[in-house]
Amino acid sequence: MPKKIKIIFIIAALFLTAPLIVLADVLGETKIFFVDSSYDILQREAISATLLKISNQLYFYIDDNFWRNLFSEERDRAMSSLSNLADEFERKIYPTLTSTFGSEWRPGIDGDNRITVLIHPMKKGAGGYFYSGNEYSRYQNPKSNEREMVYLNSDYITSSLIRSYLSHEFLHLINFNQKEKIFGIEEEVWLNEARAEYVPTFLGYDAEYQGSNLQKRVNDFLKNPSNSLTDWDNASADYGVVNLFAQYLVDNYGLKILVDSLRSSKKGIDGINYALSKSGYRENFSQIFTNWTIAVLINDCSFGSKYCYNNENLKNLKLVPLSNFLPINLESTLSVNYLTKSWASNWHKIFGGGGTLIFEFEGSLNGNFKVPYLVCDYSNLCQLNFLALDQNQMGKIILKDFNTKYASLIIIPSSQEEFSNGITPNCSFAWKARVDLQNEEGAIEQLLALIASLKAEIARVQAEIDKILGRPSLSCYKLENNLYYGIENSSEVRCLQEFLKRQGDEIYPEGFITGNFLSLTKLAVIRFQEKYASEILNPLDLDKGTGYVGPNTRAKINQLSGS
Repeated sequence: MPKKIKIIFIIAALFLTAPLIVLADVLGETKIFFVDSSYDILQREAISATLLKISNQLYFYIDDNFWRNLFSEERDRAMSSLSNLADEFERKIYPTLTSTFGSEWRPGIDGDNRITVLIHPMKKGAGGYFYSGNEYSRYQNPKSNEREMVYLNSDYITSSLIRSYLSHEFLHLINFNQKEKIFGIEEEVWLNEARAEYVPTFLGYDAEYQGSNLQKRVNDFLKNPSNSLTDWDNASADYGVVNLFAQYLVDNYGLKILVDSLRSSKKGIDGINYALSKSGYRENFSQIFTNWTIAVLINDCSFGSKYCYNNENLKNLKLVPLSNFLPINLESTLSVNYLTKSWASNWHKIFGGGGTLIFEFEGSLNGNFKVPYLVCDYSNLCQLNFLALDQNQMGKIILKDFNTKYASLIIIPSSQEEFSNGITPNCSFAWKARVDLQNEEGAIEQLLALIASLKAEIARVQAEIDKILGRPSLSCYKLENNLYYGIENSSEVRCLQEFLKRQGDEIYPEGFITGNFLSLTKLAVIRFQEKYASEILNPLDLDKGTGYVGPNTRAKINQLSGS
């Protein structure tokens, strides 16, 4: 073979084998990475980062600007945290997730088995993100970093939450391989995120509820529970609803539903229905979603195993429905109209009025509405039913003895229309509730019963708020401080109000427990002071109560409380 041809052949062979030759990253080297400007705290599109740690499976690159601004002690803590995180990933996160859900693309586009973790400052609330564009060459995507990688927020570099965020983003890497590489389809975002959101719970990182990712998602959900499950805007409410739905789905149907829906050629709702059928369940996604909308309201297994959570950290989860009060008239009507989206639920509580309640519902024809409802008495014992809608999406409920035998009606309408193009357009529903009194006899008694129901409702809502906010149940302890008009959000004021409420309607007829020392509380204190004037007012040469809880008033309260 001529010498010249031989040289050309060798060079060509080198070009053909070049992609197989991987040059591992070197500790201390600096690279320029593309980042998502919508996440970066400075809205940068590219940053300089240095490789500060290498483990068997991970490269840890950290934003140079961030690292330069840390004190040496902060750097030491960060490096210690990264060492622990690398150990946790290789000992627990990687083997557990890959053995359950399948592998990421390995060795991937860069031919390197290690995964890059890029840590940089992000906007508040973001734990991290994944960008599938990195899995393509720069010929296909000019902003690709051409490597398997995830991004983490530097705010959490020394927080235990970083384990949850790394495991979440790593599952997105797995999802990319299992869906896009193997089946050539792109998973719907909501389900992709639902799986990733459940991972911290699966790995045990949410076992300690306080400060966990699960606690954060519960709060996100309760702030906006009527957010659509499938319509994704990358808002905190989106993460809240998919997390709480994924928790319910696994609690009642097993982790296999998430796994089988991932490792299939189907996506979104079709993927869930495929996995349910594969496991032998008769329920479909629509039925499960409807049951979930009931579960987050009542969370009570006595109604049935599908109407509660099994996760101990979610045993007390109960959302507070939107209250709708029927006016105190002999005959009253309340009409409302709402805009909603598909796979978004709504919870409306109707109380007040008195007599025969006639409730009428009408949904838009493009909504495919499901409307479970609860009828509850004054002991908060409820009956669960389902409103039958006709072809025009209309239905009616008639309840006799409303506000005497029945205290409230709670409806849970949700639109469940599927749209193949991935767009969930708005739909609407309206309802009308009116009270029909056959005669005026007993109207006064009904109004008195209504007042009692309002007090009970306020107390119930306050108790639910306390539970959500983690406030302990109140019991009046010894008052140590003087209390007066204008104090707000005070536990001692709440204790005072609890004590005044126990004194009966002659002292505190309203019975509100708010923690705010305002006019009603002041009037109650005055009544109490005047009832025990000989011990509270006379020693101070006062004839009338002042509403100021000073030493004499506190002493009498503590005496009666046994403190």
